[in-house]
Amino acid sequence: MTSIITWNIQCGRGVDGRVDLMRTADVIKNMADADVICLQEVARFDPELDGGKGADQVTVLSTFFPDHEAVFGPAFDRKNGDSRHRRQFGNLIMSRLPIIQVFYHQLPQPAPPPPCKHMPRQALEVVVEANDGPLRVTTTHLEFHSVEQRLSQAGRLCEIQTETLSNLLYAQTAPSSGPYAAVPRPARGILCGDFNSAPDDTVYQTLTAPISTPYSYQDAWQTIHGETPHAPTCGIFDHKQWPQGPHCRDYFFVTDEVAGIVSDVQVQEETDASDHQPVLLNLES
Repeated sequence: MTSIITWNIQCGRGVDGRVDLMRTADVIKNMADADVICLQEVARFDPELDGGKGADQVTVLSTFFPDHEAVFGPAFDRKNGDSRHRRQFGNLIMSRLPIIQVFYHQLPQPAPPPPCKHMPRQALEVVVEANDGPLRVTTTHLEFHSVEQRLSQAGRLCEIQTETLSNLLYAQTAPSSGPYAAVPRPARGILCGDFNSAPDDTVYQTLTAPISTPYSYQDAWQTIHGETPHAPTCGIFDHKQWPQGPHCRDYFFVTDEVAGIVSDVQVQEETDASDHQPVLLNLES
């Protein structure tokens, strides 16, 4: 079995206001012995985001999972005063499965009408060597304040899937080594993270619209739970940020081939170590 967790950890800040990455790691470990861990809202050297610590959260989190390789994809990368360290914020993947290759996708940031605050967004893609062959895992965090940007970013994620599919035949003509080699990048894959999107809204519909069967994305929750409403992944404990109360905005989307081996999707609804809840996907592979 292959287990994957996705979680917006809010830089390790719990609903109690305390930043504690050990607590974050403990929640993950108690939930599952995950092969791949996908985290959003991870900061490096940014005291404004981690309660004044300015820690390298990638390094700190990596120490709790020494058997996993860590790959970080910053959504923003900024000068940090006179420090030699740059302020970064984005997505982190830690994988016990061998990582064959990595792709960093900066997502579109069109000017929203009317103007509103927004920030750069990123998607981090790795190709891992799973038990049944190469598997793409992509994690992301879409814009919160602008639905126009979310739609544009969702569209780009679908374009990446289409682009990957269109390049599958390249392996037949590619050289065997060097930068032009066709390193495995299958169309079968998993897309997960915080999409700031309600089930079945326009962003969700964009992500699950048919691209090219059997490589379109579908909601992994529905493959297991059918018409049962999504378990809440946000707003269970933090009613200040989320006055609407418990709701879902974090998902696993999978291609058809992966959907056929999904054995479980579950939300850990007990922890208040972030304003979001971690979600677990189990695959029979």
